[in-house]
Amino acid sequence: MDVDAGRFLADLQALRGFGAQGRGVVRPAYSDADMAARDWLAGRMAEAGLRVRFDAMGNLFGLAEGPSLLLGSHTDSQPEGGWLDGALGVIAALEVARCVPGVSVVSFQDEEGRFGVTTGSNVWSGGLSLAEADGLVDHDGVTLADARRVIGDRAGGDVDAEQFTGFVEVHIEQGPKLDAEGLQIGVVTDIVGIRDMVVTFAGQQNHAGTTPMHLRRDAFQALSAFNAALNDRLRNVVTPRTVWTIGHVSLSPNASSIVPGRARFSVQWRDADVDRLARMEAIMRDTAAEIAAAHGVGCDFGPMLGLDPVAMNGTLRAALEDAAEAVAPGCWCAMPSGALHDATNVARKMPGAMLFVPSIGGISHDFAEDTAEADLVAGLQVLARAAAALSPS
Repeated sequence: MDVDAGRFLADLQALRGFGAQGRGVVRPAYSDADMAARDWLAGRMAEAGLRVRFDAMGNLFGLAEGPSLLLGSHTDSQPEGGWLDGALGVIAALEVARCVPGVSVVSFQDEEGRFGVTTGSNVWSGGLSLAEADGLVDHDGVTLADARRVIGDRAGGDVDAEQFTGFVEVHIEQGPKLDAEGLQIGVVTDIVGIRDMVVTFAGQQNHAGTTPMHLRRDAFQALSAFNAALNDRLRNVVTPRTVWTIGHVSLSPNASSIVPGRARFSVQWRDADVDRLARMEAIMRDTAAEIAAAHGVGCDFGPMLGLDPVAMNGTLRAALEDAAEAVAPGCWCAMPSGALHDATNVARKMPGAMLFVPSIGGISHDFAEDTAEADLVAGLQVLARAAAALSPS
């Protein structure tokens, strides 16, 4: 368990260099920066004595011999992402694999959802077929099938989940709890569920100067009305932990002097209760249809993507809690995850657990994302202790 904190931090900084932009990174799935980072990571895995394997999705594994405990996360980023989101879990896993026998490492592809919801681990765990994934399209109209051609001859076949005894993912919290309460470690109890779909309002493109307001079929006005109505209609359904977001909007033709003829937008919602997620979906669909009719526009719903809530495995959690108390006595807590992670998918195949370290100011998905070095190292040490207890070797 003699992890090398200096080597760990140096590797984190080296990975930060791929797609670096200011304090953060721009490393979307399948981009040049993403593939360069994966090639670098494959080299570091090989140096650690692990057998390197890319699968068809671009998920990258460093495999130990025989049955092993799987550790890791992802190394792709949001379009404007922080340097630790996902990267921490992969580099911590690599350092632990150097020191604890019977540990394998993974960096899943497209966790950040360029093409869906945690796409790489979803395909690997059987939640989504590769053929279905290939049909997914990003916001620029690129299909996943086209994007993953950059993997080329790196792909070496599927990696069998049967060789792994469990999965542990270390991640920054991406929220304010640990930082605000002065805690160093969070042991995750459960991960919320998520739903994500694209809605399109199709109206009539027209001249912005000559078309009277009462005759317009303005797709953006429909979107604006939908947003206001949705907030009101969800009021008596949701809890303080429920969240929903319209995060991406595309107007057509997106010109100052033209009434928008089409508004295409994402709607995403998260909650720990499956029934509530379904009720929210029904409200969203009904509201969109009513607003569309009132504004004289068409309404179309894209595919529904999502994952159900999942509880973390008790045995793995206990090992993390014991390690947290040893490394940070009295300075840790058990807590749920409001963010989605690859561990949700991997839990289909094996026992899963997660560990959090603080995010300064609760900031993530932003270039300003950061964590104190002492907390990064504490997370590494907790992971190493737990891995030593859980490893089959």
